[in-house]
Amino acid sequence: MDLDKRARLESKGWKVGTVSDFLELTPEESVLVEIKLALSQNLKERRLKLMTQSELAFKMSSSQPRIAKAENGDASVSIELLIRAMLATGATPQDIGQVIAGVG
Repeated sequence: MDLDKRARLESKGWKVGTVSDFLELTPEESVLVEIKLALSQNLKERRLKLMTQSELAFKMSSSQPRIAKAENGDASVSIELLIRAMLATGATPQDIGQVIAGVG
């Protein structure tokens, strides 16, 4: 948000902050959310190059809607599922580590 817009909002009594502030997340919780989102985005990028959501779901003994949720950062999706899905696309542990290392 540009500084002028922020100043206008604050002058009218609006409180401007981050999502973490609004949700009262600890620094650790914020990083965890960022990691899950990075894994989700990377999963989608990898999967789009290789297969459909249905093909990935079949490969993992899961469902297409579950893969869609994983790719869209749904809060109900565990990091374990994200990592399993990435591995099913051929990602290595090093690839996954690089995604996580790029957070923050």
